[in-house]
Amino acid sequence: MLDFLISFFLGIVEGITEWLPISSTGHLILFNEFLGIGDYSFFRSQIFLYVIQLGAILAVVTLYFKKLNPFSPSKTAKQKADTWQMWFKVVIGCVPAGVFGLLLNDFMDSISNYIVVSAMLIIYGAAFIYIESKNRGMAKVTDLNGLTYKTAFLIGLFQVLSIIPGTSRSGATILGAIILGCSREIAAEFSFFMAIPIMFGVSLIKIVTNDYVMTSHEWLVLILAAVTAYLVSIAALKLLVSYVKRHDFKVFGVYRIVLGIIVLLYFTLLH
Repeated sequence: MLDFLISFFLGIVEGITEWLPISSTGHLILFNEFLGIGDYSFFRSQIFLYVIQLGAILAVVTLYFKKLNPFSPSKTAKQKADTWQMWFKVVIGCVPAGVFGLLLNDFMDSISNYIVVSAMLIIYGAAFIYIESKNRGMAKVTDLNGLTYKTAFLIGLFQVLSIIPGTSRSGATILGAIILGCSREIAAEFSFFMAIPIMFGVSLIKIVTNDYVMTSHEWLVLILAAVTAYLVSIAALKLLVSYVKRHDFKVFGVYRIVLGIIVLLYFTLLH
């Protein structure tokens, strides 16, 4: 029963933090520590930490299904063409992360520790505050049709940075999109869409390459976490989209810095 309670709680954490620019994997690692879960626990395994994200990504597919579906009968020919163009941009944006992710996957897993996570939380927190302080002009890109292939590829280069533990995939892509002239809404939306092939791909790699054999109990625990992440993600996505229409991302920058300092002090002084 305790495993299911922990799984439910971690599913909530994943559902909230996957879409906010605050590092979902970093939070899952940290909450595992604070919950006193052992070093060799299933909850710390790479297959759990990555496959649970499938639940979160399905929330994007659910909420944006009409916009993502190029075969929708309610769309005009132009709208269908625009949808295909958007998907081509998503694919181009995912190429850099796909290439470097495969090359650096094992290395990044090996350096996943509290020092790296804390440093990335603080560095990107400061970056959000600085960039948003400078981001006072009108955004040049206010809809996905205005997003060029070149910009999509450059956002993809920023996404490569997210393979460093504690960076946050959404944080890296949103920050990069804002720097490149996208509005906050478009930066967030394009980040959501780029997550679909990347996170499905990463989860598939983890499943195929991982030699961990799960028991039936662990499958149930993982499914519960994924379903919880899916339901919570739907609410989190709606709240984030509503929030960025009226506010900037500075609050997330402050949160990252405070959390990074707390984590660093916790592991340094109490371990």
